Amino acid sequence: MMGGNMQSLMRQAQKMQKQMKVDQEKLNAQTFTGKAPDDLVTATFTGEHKMTDLVVNPAAIDPDDPDMLADMVLAAVNDAMSQIDEATQATMGKYSRGMGL
Repeated sequence: MMGGNMQSLMRQAQKMQKQMKVDQEKLNAQTFTGKAPDDLVTATFTGEHKMTDLVVNPAAIDPDDPDMLADMVLAAVNDAMSQIDEATQATMGKYSRGMGL
């Protein structure tokens, strides 16, 4: 009797593994755009945390205050990273919850 249950469990695990891969691929294909205050800087990333675009509004460029621009780039990047983390948790979190991790 035990063998049948084990086979069933293995099939369920394989099915879940396939679904995880599909969900991860969908997440990786999404784009996330982080924005600094007033949209002076926007940074676009894939779900794999790869930057694909960075747009700096000329109004953000003050030659006398380069730190301000750096802060805006950081804000935009961190905003995008937060979005990716939230989407990853929403998409992939169900798998770790099901395993008691």
